[in-house]
Amino acid sequence: MTIHQSVLELIGETPIVKAQRLNCGKCELFLKLENANPGGSIKDRIGLSMIEGAERAGRIRPGDTLVEGTAGNTGIGLALVAQQKGYRLILVVPDKMSREKIFNLKAMGAEVVLTRSDVAKGHPQYYQDLAAEIARSTPGAYFINQFGNPDNPRAHEDGTGPEILRQMDGNLDAIVFGCGSSGTMTGLSRCFAAAAPNVELVLADPVGSILTQYINEGTLSTKSASWLVEGIGEDFLPDISDFSRVRKAYAISDKESFLAGRELLEKEGILGGSSTGTLLAAALKYCREQTTPKRVLLFVCDTGNKYLSKMYNDYWMLDNGFLERESCDDLRDLILRPYSQRDTVVVGPAEPLTTAYQRMKLYDVSQLPVMDGDQIVGIVDESDVLLHVYSDETKFRDPVSTAMVTKLQKLDVKSSIEALLPVFEAGHVAIVTDGDRFLGLITRIDLLNYLRRRVQ
Repeated sequence: MTIHQSVLELIGETPIVKAQRLNCGKCELFLKLENANPGGSIKDRIGLSMIEGAERAGRIRPGDTLVEGTAGNTGIGLALVAQQKGYRLILVVPDKMSREKIFNLKAMGAEVVLTRSDVAKGHPQYYQDLAAEIARSTPGAYFINQFGNPDNPRAHEDGTGPEILRQMDGNLDAIVFGCGSSGTMTGLSRCFAAAAPNVELVLADPVGSILTQYINEGTLSTKSASWLVEGIGEDFLPDISDFSRVRKAYAISDKESFLAGRELLEKEGILGGSSTGTLLAAALKYCREQTTPKRVLLFVCDTGNKYLSKMYNDYWMLDNGFLERESCDDLRDLILRPYSQRDTVVVGPAEPLTTAYQRMKLYDVSQLPVMDGDQIVGIVDESDVLLHVYSDETKFRDPVSTAMVTKLQKLDVKSSIEALLPVFEAGHVAIVTDGDRFLGLITRIDLLNYLRRRVQ
């Protein structure tokens, strides 16, 4: 096995796996594992291409400041290359980006500026516009501008496209991709126009993006909506985009995307990100529509490790209405972590307070039911622990029973939703019971999530 001198040498030449357990109709479906790149995504390719292109043109040299706006993995690809080559990197990212990606960027040395994800191009807080302004106001900074940088599609025209055709021995009928900066689509389109004009280009697009309507109807809308899938979908046509060879597009909802991504892991053992789910949902629709066998390829755009707190988190999926739970038409419909399913995070009265504190931190909750067997005997929250240990840190070793509240205000499961309001106004969490049986807790955010799901 070759020993490499830098992780940058590992970018590209990603493997392809044939799907075995997905329902692909008459078609064969192939998955190109771009999550195998060292930065975990297809965007490593353009990160390297755009920085080395600027170096060749004499626009930058090591030690300079690079600035970019990114809604997805481009930032990680750029951070990887900037780190290895010795550049300072400032990234402007919208606030819907997963925590894992932000942690990854900061750990690699990038400076992260969070901005709003609910504004469109032209607004001063739009991530690309804000990045351009930061570049203008930072002496000697270079704005990478993935949306207008020709070295973005060049990475795929000269690299990814020929690589796919070589791996597939030229035997490919369709390729399914998403568009963010449109570099992947534009580069592949140019490559296949010259080398494999028979390959059909199929766009997978989040519901809310303007691109599906543009491809299928030829209408360029000025109105877009928001979506939770990261890294793909647009509210404008990037300068580098060339959609001339794309004939078919599918609009895929967030729910379809997340469930398809989870299905890919369950059936094929491939941990892909949210945009991979969008591509897979579109690819399966395309495959099932075909009346003759075709060989179809899609990208596993990035690794699902960056989305463990979102699409692979059952509680996040339930909160957002993407997983269904049987309706009971009572307060059980608001309990996120039912005790009967052993989902409730609890602590025992004899356990030390340090254990209660650690469980609150681990599961990101602010209070714990104190259970003696199946009986709730108290509740302990952050303020209870703080007041108990503030004057003497050694009291973290005290049992939970010394700090818990034992005077409990319980609500019967058949109580109305309005009955929650006095509990919350008193600063408490609702303890829901069915007779003597503890069912679970309801917090303010649980009620908000319930009301939001009803609107959806």
